[in-house]
Amino acid sequence: MNKQLITIKERSPRANKCLVKVAHYAAQLEQYEKAIEIYEQIGTSCMDNQLLKYSAKDYFFKAAMCHMCVDVLNAQIAIKKFEDIFPQFTDSRECKLVKKLLEACEEQNTDTYTDAVKEYDSISRLDQWTTTILLRIKKTINSEDLR
Repeated sequence: MNKQLITIKERSPRANKCLVKVAHYAAQLEQYEKAIEIYEQIGTSCMDNQLLKYSAKDYFFKAAMCHMCVDVLNAQIAIKKFEDIFPQFTDSRECKLVKKLLEACEEQNTDTYTDAVKEYDSISRLDQWTTTILLRIKKTINSEDLR
């Protein structure tokens, strides 16, 4: 798939919008690896464009949530990678939320997880996609799926 994805400079905005939809649906269908690949590629490409730079944090946020659906350790590694390549991500509310969620997952604490989501949602309303992914992650907290 990597070779099929071309850089953002070579794609039209419509093509990027279509790719984001593909990632969106892939995650809904629990094809997280495909969604991660697309979100990370588009997020990284956005950093080169001053007009699109702000969007990178949203793509990295979605990629991080997909990583959490797969594995907590990989999600932690991905967050570090996103912070290294896009330092502004570190101070974003999205990054802070993901870190709180990862901590709650490690501690297997659904109350902490729920509180972090509620706090975020009180300022930035969660859309249906994000809510669905967050609920999937929460369901795995007390299981061995994320270990």
